[in-house]
Amino acid sequence: MPPDQQIGPDDAQLVARCLKHDHEAFGQLIERHASTIVNLAYRMVGNRAEAEDLAQEAFLTAFKALSTFRADSKFSTWLYRIAANKCKDWLRAKRPGEGLYDSDANEVLDDHVAEHRTPEVLLSQQQVAQELEQAIARLPPLYREAFVLKHVEGLSYEEMEEILGVNGDTLKMRVYKGRLQLSRELASLNPSR
Repeated sequence: MPPDQQIGPDDAQLVARCLKHDHEAFGQLIERHASTIVNLAYRMVGNRAEAEDLAQEAFLTAFKALSTFRADSKFSTWLYRIAANKCKDWLRAKRPGEGLYDSDANEVLDDHVAEHRTPEVLLSQQQVAQELEQAIARLPPLYREAFVLKHVEGLSYEEMEEILGVNGDTLKMRVYKGRLQLSRELASLNPSR
């Protein structure tokens, strides 16, 4: 995505155009950030259809609140915060254990790990990726949120602080506890190690 951001106006310029009622500029912001926001939502709620709906809600909320955006932070950080809050609200409203996984988990595959493309290797990687996705989905929401932002989205603790409004030390502890829970759970799946 960074190469896309270098082409054309940056986010701040697009936001300025949006505030002057240039709706095409907001469309460009959506195109630029849609996949990231959908992926964030999917990692947090574990359901592709819900993630797409939550991403749309996040963009609609951002559009309506654009006049409140302060340029002292990046637009992407502000948008992450909105999306993360939408996901938290959805998770609070959702009863635990009710359909948190869907068939999309079967499609998860970590291409970076694949050195051999035999069907057996691909199936094994799909199973591991599915187990990891399900283990992430079982993390308590606060740990899941911090783990996803840090290890899936690759954000710094400073960016996470800005998005979540939570102290960096608290976030580090949540990420640590999330990693610890994941490692215990995944180790129990493979006792031979």
